[in-house]
Amino acid sequence: MPYSVYIKQSAEKELDRLPSKIQEIVIKKLTSLGEHPIPKGAKKLQGKEGYRIRVGDYRILYIIHESEKKVEIISMAHRRDIYR
Repeated sequence: MPYSVYIKQSAEKELDRLPSKIQEIVIKKLTSLGEHPIPKGAKKLQGKEGYRIRVGDYRILYIIHESEKKVEIISMAHRRDIYR
């Protein structure tokens, strides 16, 4: 059964601020998270709950809620800003 992908409002605003080429790639990645919540290259965050995936120099942080079959996108930004 596929997962539903939920994007927090703050993450939606961050998505709107990304360059248009990166936005297209990020949207494809977010869509694919519904089928494969831990894709190849995803890493578990240290010191926090969740995972991160790379899209070039940008990162997407998300949490998987197994009981609800939901992937919650927390944040997306350039790698120099994402972990602050």
